[in-house]
Amino acid sequence: MSDILHHLAQTLEQRKQANADSSYVAKLYAAGLDAILKKVGEEATETVIAAKNGEPRQLIHETADLWFHTLILLAHQGLRPEQVLAELERRFGQSGLAEKAARTSRSPSA
Repeated sequence: MSDILHHLAQTLEQRKQANADSSYVAKLYAAGLDAILKKVGEEATETVIAAKNGEPRQLIHETADLWFHTLILLAHQGLRPEQVLAELERRFGQSGLAEKAARTSRSPSA
């Protein structure tokens, strides 16, 4: 895992114990899952808009925001970025169509 992901994951875990008045992340954790999901949704929308507008710098900025808030979501749910990276590694070299078909056949809600 990249160093920055590792450091971010550690910091996000530490913020779970922080006072909500001392940190943006701690405030999000205190607000709960719905507030975190709302932020992820907002950042996803902003990322789509930046891509649609063809603004590379803005797209990078918004993607960083989206990834950051997704990491907060993962941490809130007791998950780690390594788990997502392991899933990506598992899928690497596999046809996206085949992977999706396998997922669909395993779960009717996929």
